[in-house]
Amino acid sequence: MSKRAARRRKRRPPGAKASAEKNVAQEKTTNRAAEPARADNRGARPPAGKSRHRKRSAKPQAQQGQGGDLRGLRAPSRQGSQDGRDAASRGAAETGRGHRGGPAPAQDDRSGAAKREPTDSRRYDRRGGAPQFRGATKPGPLYAALDLGTNNCRLLIAEPQDRGFRVVDAFSRIVRLGEGIGRTGRLSQLAMDRAVDALAVCRSKMADHDVRRMRLIATEACRAADNGPLFLDRVHAETGLKLEIVNRETEARLAVAGCVTLVDPYAKGVLLFDIGGGSSELVWLDLREKGDARGFALTRFIRAWTSLPVGVVTLSERHGGISVTREVFEAMVREVNAMLDDFEGVEELGALISQGGMHMLGTSGTVTTLAGVHLGLKRYDRRKVDGVWLKSDDVGTMINQLLDMPFEERIANPCIGTDRADLVMAGCAILEAIRRRWPCERLRVADRGLREGILVELMARDGVWRRRAVERRAGVNA
Repeated sequence: MSKRAARRRKRRPPGAKASAEKNVAQEKTTNRAAEPARADNRGARPPAGKSRHRKRSAKPQAQQGQGGDLRGLRAPSRQGSQDGRDAASRGAAETGRGHRGGPAPAQDDRSGAAKREPTDSRRYDRRGGAPQFRGATKPGPLYAALDLGTNNCRLLIAEPQDRGFRVVDAFSRIVRLGEGIGRTGRLSQLAMDRAVDALAVCRSKMADHDVRRMRLIATEACRAADNGPLFLDRVHAETGLKLEIVNRETEARLAVAGCVTLVDPYAKGVLLFDIGGGSSELVWLDLREKGDARGFALTRFIRAWTSLPVGVVTLSERHGGISVTREVFEAMVREVNAMLDDFEGVEELGALISQGGMHMLGTSGTVTTLAGVHLGLKRYDRRKVDGVWLKSDDVGTMINQLLDMPFEERIANPCIGTDRADLVMAGCAILEAIRRRWPCERLRVADRGLREGILVELMARDGVWRRRAVERRAGVNA
């Protein structure tokens, strides 16, 4: 050691060396901890006034005719821009599993309370099983699925993963587009205004995330209304979004694609139903010859399907949804039961159910509400509801409990709320008619549906999972 170094060491205060070493160690630890935080913030919303992308190119035409430049048209309304029911439980909004960062508080469509989204990541596995949590992965192209129904406007934006996809943003708002359509046969001006405001929010989100592949669909309300096509022309003019009106068969197929990963792998068959606002779809999956098929591959085993021209909005408007006596409830059940007579190709279904090995799979606000009430949730939590099993007796108990519940008490229930209080009994009546016709002992609840089905079909058509499998094999062999 040189004399100069010795003098510096002698002048150093006692404990200085240990303190310096401790500071260096702390700095290294902080840097390591910051790395995943930076990765996790990839999907976070940019600060107000700042763009997430410095340069955004025009979007190419997307599948099914959607696409075009999403910028610079209608400014979205800020009220209710996030669905708190989904945001609080999915990590993004009504099925969000991967929204990262810290967005603004969301508006809950059940209780009206502002709730903040968590920062966890959730991922859908197309091969089967419940969604699994995953950490940050290499970013890829983003896909969007939009479903404009009779009651809700819903959006999912997702990124393909190795075996499924991760939701980076989502949105849901009750718009009641089909309000009054049963009486007039037309979409009302107020309902169209509400829907356009919600769609403007969706357009803004897709533009912010630079979405390149999307499918935007409209279902029963636009199918049934005389002015449905004119309304979609207005949507295109004001928001730049070009929606397609899908037929009932496509709607049933997408419902299966979105929920099929929740099928019991040992089931011999599944009766899937989607209770919507203006229509209700039923699908029989005959799995007796499925072999090793699972997940998305089970969509090949659709034996029969039907679409009932009734949903929670139309049925509640005909019978009333505020004061629902048992007589009114039974009248609703009888109406739906008569429609089930037209479900063709299900002659063997009753015998198969009686043999065991069959279960129901329900996707709708009705079954998620029943599950939330059954679980006694003080706040709707999708992570506890999606995939939960209910016994037939449990479902009957919950329906009777809701029948005995005054309207004000339904509003106060955190799993129902103001927006669903006058619709939930109509949904229960549709479910009860299905249960009485085909009494399965088990029902699995799915808080997912058409949007997930759209995303799976788009990504499968693009071959994203095949390419990723090739890349993984190439990495292993390198």
